[in-house]
Amino acid sequence: MEENRVLSETERNWSMLCHLSAFAGFFFPFGGIIGPLICWLSRRDESPWVNINGRNALNFQLSMLMYMVLTIPLCFIIIGFPIIAFLVILKVICIIIGSVKASKGELFRYPVVIPFIQ
Repeated sequence: MEENRVLSETERNWSMLCHLSAFAGFFFPFGGIIGPLICWLSRRDESPWVNINGRNALNFQLSMLMYMVLTIPLCFIIIGFPIIAFLVILKVICIIIGSVKASKGELFRYPVVIPFIQ
């Protein structure tokens, strides 16, 4: 993406929505993946900025889902519960930071992300 390009308000809003839509996962099964996926697919061809942010949000949600699924067996030996709690807190904090940065036109790279979608 061009570094000096001025982002429109619509691009910033859709990018922010790509991140914020992940909160749907707290209300609907797989909403954390479906929300960013719908936002990203609906606007990825119209804006490179939305494409980047949508991919980042979706990759983060897929990574978090994978980490949570891998942690479930550890719940049988108690250690999994604090790990899941940490992952949920990390998820909420990162979604908020990503949303705020996207609304300002700044790029946010999520930590511990596996780039499933290039």
